[in-house]
Amino acid sequence: MPGDHDAQYASPWAGANFLPMSTQENSRWERRTWPELRRLAVEVPEAGIHLQKALVYRNAKDLDVRCGGGLSEDLFAPEPWYSTFFPDYRKVPASELPPGTAYGHEFGSVCINTAIYLAWLVGQCRKLGVVIKRASLSHISEAASLHYAHEHDAAPANPSSKDDIIVVNATGLLACQLGGVMDKAVQPARAQVVVVRNDSPAMYSISSTDNDPPEELVYSMTRAVGGGTILGGTYDKGNWDPAPDPAIAQRIMQRIVAKFPQIAPRVDALDVVRHAVGLRPYRDGGVRLDKELVDGVWVVHNYGHAGWGFQGSYGTAERVVELVGDITGRTAGAPHHSARL
Repeated sequence: MPGDHDAQYASPWAGANFLPMSTQENSRWERRTWPELRRLAVEVPEAGIHLQKALVYRNAKDLDVRCGGGLSEDLFAPEPWYSTFFPDYRKVPASELPPGTAYGHEFGSVCINTAIYLAWLVGQCRKLGVVIKRASLSHISEAASLHYAHEHDAAPANPSSKDDIIVVNATGLLACQLGGVMDKAVQPARAQVVVVRNDSPAMYSISSTDNDPPEELVYSMTRAVGGGTILGGTYDKGNWDPAPDPAIAQRIMQRIVAKFPQIAPRVDALDVVRHAVGLRPYRDGGVRLDKELVDGVWVVHNYGHAGWGFQGSYGTAERVVELVGDITGRTAGAPHHSARL
C-alpha cells in the first residue's frame, strides 16, 4: 500500500517517467496511457505529476550492439516510431550532443512524484466506492473470500456468491510465488538509485555506460512537488538483494556528473537524500494480460510490467476492463458490481 516501503513493492521507488519502451506494433498500452498522464500533469496538480523535457541519447560505443541493461532498443533507435507520436519531438543537433553520444532525441514527457501520486490514486478509488483491505493470501482464489457486494467497509450478513466474483491479479513481482499463479517467468529486475536534492534541467537517458557492467544504466529525472531528483541506476535481472551497494552508488554518481555536469560538477556537489533499491516485476515474454478460471473463480491477470508500469498503467487497465467484459458478456466499460479492480 502507499506508505509501505519494501523493495519488493517497486512503485514507490520508481522515478517515475514516460519513455516509450515498446515497439510500434506493441505500443497500445503506452499510447493509451500518455494522454491521461499528460492531462493529469496539466489539469490535476494534486496528482503529483509535472511536465518535463526528455532527452534520450545513444552512446557512440554501442552503435554496433544492442543496448545494455533493461532499457528498450526501440527507445534508442536512430529513427524511433515515437518521432511522430510526440508533437514536440525533435532530433538533437550534433552541436548539442554530450561527448561520446552518436545521436539524440528530445520530446516533452512527464515525471511523477510517486509518494504523492500513489496516495492520490487511493483517494480516487475511495471516491468511487472501492473497499480496501489488507490480507495475506497463499492462493489467488482466496481473494474471492474478501469480496462483498455492498460498497461499504462493514461486511454484510450475506456475501455475494463465489460465482459472481472476478479477481484481478495485479500482484507484480510476487506473482512468481502466489498459489494458483506461480509464474516462473517472473523475476526481479533490481533497480538501485540515488535520490538527490539537486535539480536536473531535463530528463536524461543514455543507452549504455562506457565501461561498467551491462546491467548498469545512466538516467536522471526530477520528480514533481519537491520529490528530489532520481539518479540511476541498475537493471539487474534475478537479483533479490534489497540493500544498496555503495560501490554501485558511487558509479551512478560519477557517471551523472561526468555526463551531465549541469546537475552537479562533482560527486561531492551532489546533495544526497537517500540511497534506495526497488525490485521491478520483470517477466520473460512481457506483461501478462489474460483471463482464466482458477478453482472456479475467474481471474484476470495484469502483471509483469517490468520498468514501464506507470507509463503503461491506463492502457493495460483498459485491457483489464475489456477482459472483465468478456467474462460478464457485457461491453467493455459497462458497469458490473462484481468486477473489482
